[in-house]
Amino acid sequence: MEQGGVPSQTIEDEGNKISHEEPIEDTETRGAPMQTDEIEQTELEATGPDMQSADALLKWKESLEIPKNSLLSSWIPIPLNSSASVPCTSWFGVVCNADGSIQKLNLNSSGLKGTLHQFSFSLLHNLTHFDLSLNNLFGPIPPEIQLLSKLVYLDFTENKFSGVIPPEIGTLHQLSILYLNSNNISGSIPSSLGDLTSLIVLCLHQNQLSGPIPIEIGNLKSLTHLAVYKNQLTGSIPSSLGNLTSLNLLYLYQNQLSGKIPAELGNLKSLTDLQLSVNQLNGSIPSSLGNLTSLNFLYLFQNQLSGPIPVELGNLKSLTHLVVSENQLNGSIPSSFGDLTSLNVLYLHQNHLSGPIPIELGNLKSLTDLALRGNQLNGSIPSSLANPSNIRWLALVENKLSGHIPSEIGMLKSLTHLSVGRNQLSGFIPSSFEFGNLTQLHRLNLSSNHLVGEIPKEFGKMILMLELYLSGNQLSGVIPLELGFCELLEVLDLSKNRLNGTIPRSIDQWAHIHYLNLSNNKLSEKIPSEIGKLVHLTELDLSHNFLTKEIPSEVQSLQSLQKLDLSHNRLSGSIPDAFVNLPRGIDINLSFNRLSGPVPLSANFVNASIESNPNLCGNITGVKLCQTQIMKKKNDPFHHKLVLVIMLPLIGAVLLGVCTYGLIAYQQQKKKSPQKPSDDETGDYFSITSFDGAVVYDDILKATNFDEAYSIGNGGYGTVYKAELQPNNVVAVKKLHSGCENVDHNGFLNEVRALTNIRHRNIVKLYGYCSHARHSFLIYEYLENGSLGSFLRSDVLAKELDWLKRVNIVKGVANGLAYMHHDRSPPIIHRDISIANILLDSDYEAHISDFGTLKLLKLDSSNWTAIAGTYGYIAPELAYTMVANEKCDVYSFGVVALEVVMGKHPGELITSLPTLSADHLVPENVEDSRIPPPSSQVEKQVRSVLSLTRACLNSNPLERPTMQQVSNRLMKDLL
Repeated sequence: MEQGGVPSQTIEDEGNKISHEEPIEDTETRGAPMQTDEIEQTELEATGPDMQSADALLKWKESLEIPKNSLLSSWIPIPLNSSASVPCTSWFGVVCNADGSIQKLNLNSSGLKGTLHQFSFSLLHNLTHFDLSLNNLFGPIPPEIQLLSKLVYLDFTENKFSGVIPPEIGTLHQLSILYLNSNNISGSIPSSLGDLTSLIVLCLHQNQLSGPIPIEIGNLKSLTHLAVYKNQLTGSIPSSLGNLTSLNLLYLYQNQLSGKIPAELGNLKSLTDLQLSVNQLNGSIPSSLGNLTSLNFLYLFQNQLSGPIPVELGNLKSLTHLVVSENQLNGSIPSSFGDLTSLNVLYLHQNHLSGPIPIELGNLKSLTDLALRGNQLNGSIPSSLANPSNIRWLALVENKLSGHIPSEIGMLKSLTHLSVGRNQLSGFIPSSFEFGNLTQLHRLNLSSNHLVGEIPKEFGKMILMLELYLSGNQLSGVIPLELGFCELLEVLDLSKNRLNGTIPRSIDQWAHIHYLNLSNNKLSEKIPSEIGKLVHLTELDLSHNFLTKEIPSEVQSLQSLQKLDLSHNRLSGSIPDAFVNLPRGIDINLSFNRLSGPVPLSANFVNASIESNPNLCGNITGVKLCQTQIMKKKNDPFHHKLVLVIMLPLIGAVLLGVCTYGLIAYQQQKKKSPQKPSDDETGDYFSITSFDGAVVYDDILKATNFDEAYSIGNGGYGTVYKAELQPNNVVAVKKLHSGCENVDHNGFLNEVRALTNIRHRNIVKLYGYCSHARHSFLIYEYLENGSLGSFLRSDVLAKELDWLKRVNIVKGVANGLAYMHHDRSPPIIHRDISIANILLDSDYEAHISDFGTLKLLKLDSSNWTAIAGTYGYIAPELAYTMVANEKCDVYSFGVVALEVVMGKHPGELITSLPTLSADHLVPENVEDSRIPPPSSQVEKQVRSVLSLTRACLNSNPLERPTMQQVSNRLMKDLL
């Protein structure tokens, strides 16, 4: 996908605002008091309300696993001669009423692990505020919660609670705030929640809830926030939601909802944010949505909506983001959209829209992102699209547009992304492109049109250019030497044109290029030796030209290469022996040339295309044997080596595909012929090639039994356990959540493939794996200090991270990501960088973990993907355009780096960064107050980190630095 990001206000941000507000004052309990435990009530009166409730809390505390130096250490038994009010004055998180009874219990981010089985709801019946968010509590929410009849504020966010939502919560009639989001709660949403008529906020998102949305939710007339996204809800959206006239935010996205969008939603006149994306909704967009005149965000993408776009949406004058892409909408784009003068982002891509682009879109002076790609739009590109002078993203690719490219487009100085490829455009590249106006352009796609003329030399002034696509046109002339000035170029595709002359030697300035395609032209003469300086190339295609002379030996420097196509040229001489030094597994095509001599002895030539080179010889299928090989074939040692080179990877692939069988077979083989680990793995109990799988499988089951008591966290795909296999051999085991029939094998194998070959100090090491009918799990090194999140969320542990440690943590994460993005082939993106997925060893060195959502990039793919990652860290363009690339990780890194400095998630600060001066983002304004200010020397390093976070959090992904640039900058500044 080519479109830019869409900044959005998530429910987590809103939830954080509300959770820090004071709860609504107590009101009289409705109805008669509950008849519970009269004996306990008598004792309560005799001993004082504090003593009984305090004893109840102490009993619950004893059932919990609490970190060392926890603030709950203030909860100590009360001596007989002490004041009964001690819990009210000295216990952490406890606030009492005037009569001494406990009114509020706020234990968020306290590192608690355990259940609510021992929590005495009856003795704490005066609670109005109950906050256990951001802990590791598990098990069910007991139905006894109904005894907290005065409860106004209930927050169990981000725990591991499971089971169902107890219907008894519906009896808490004074409840105004309810957060149960980000747990493992399953089952249906109880209809009894419709009785909570005082409810203002209801957040049940990011659980495993199923079934329909109860129609009774429509009774909650005071509700302002309703969030049930990222569940497994089915059925239709109840029309009763149209009764929630106080609603500001309605988030139902990423479920399995079907049916039509109720027209009654048009009654929600207070609504500012409506998100129904990533469901199975069908039918038309109701015209009644045009009544939502307060709406800022409307997201309906990735559904099955059909019919025309209602012209009434042009009434939404407050709208800033309109995203209805990836549906089946047809008809024309309403000219009424020209009235949406507040609009920043308009995404209509991948529908069946037809007709011309309305000239009225030129009225959208605030527009920054316009994506109309993948439709059937025709006619010319209106010159009025140049009126929004701040437009950055203009994506019109894959339509039926014709005529010339308007010269006015070349005057858009803020433009970073212009994509008009795969249309029927004709004429010359506009002269306005030639005078350096588009100096901010990062991506230019004019491919697959009918453009003629030469490539302008002035393109060399676009020094920020990262990707240039001009293929599939009728361009002529030579490749301008001036393109060498585009030193940041990563992708260049000039194929399928009529270019002539030579390949310019100035290509050696493209130090970052990884894709170069000059095929199907009329290029001649020798391939320049400077090609060897393009060390990051993963694909090089010079086929179907008139290139002559020998292949330069400098190709051996292309150690990242995956595909090399030099076919259909006039190359002569021998294949350089330097090919032996290229990485294994390269796709090589040298066919239809004039090469001669022996084929180098390399496994890369076993499946290479080298036919139609009549003077080549070698022990390769399709090529005649050399004379010396005919005599020595049976005794030739190279023959045996080649067979070994070929067979070992094949055997390895078979063993990986049938893991369990392979492990057992290996065990039997090992009994016959013991094998020692390789030198670089000596001392490790596990390694991919040297451990006894069946024995380890049994040892892990004995060590953990996958019991909750051994759980140390949750990853994206499963629960992580600590397993002590020998006295000095502790490992972390990540077990996939489901049984074998539901295992996400793609995610499992992706993690295996990526991690087994990674050896980097800032990336968690994978020792082994098993895919078994009962359990599938990965075995990692165990890191003593756990996650970075556990430190930053604890007031006690945060003090252990001084400024030097924090700067080194940021540096370590940057180094790890730079390695993944720039030193791996293909590059790896993580897609879920957050403080929960960064682990610390005993020296507080950072290690990136949990690669369950990684994506191995392929340059010939579009990298489309479902949303993955942790909300609050996801780059906006990934959430709304599903485009997975390295810049998504850069954004997440920026959030993490800023969070490390601040000691808390930056929240709304991220979206306000563009409006803040550089002087605002300095240590004294944002630094974590829980530790002393940094020394003058370390302060410079902290300032460097903050400066980089600002660049990484740019809403435009193309304006973010690469992780290599970030890592190098940190290395330089932190010396």
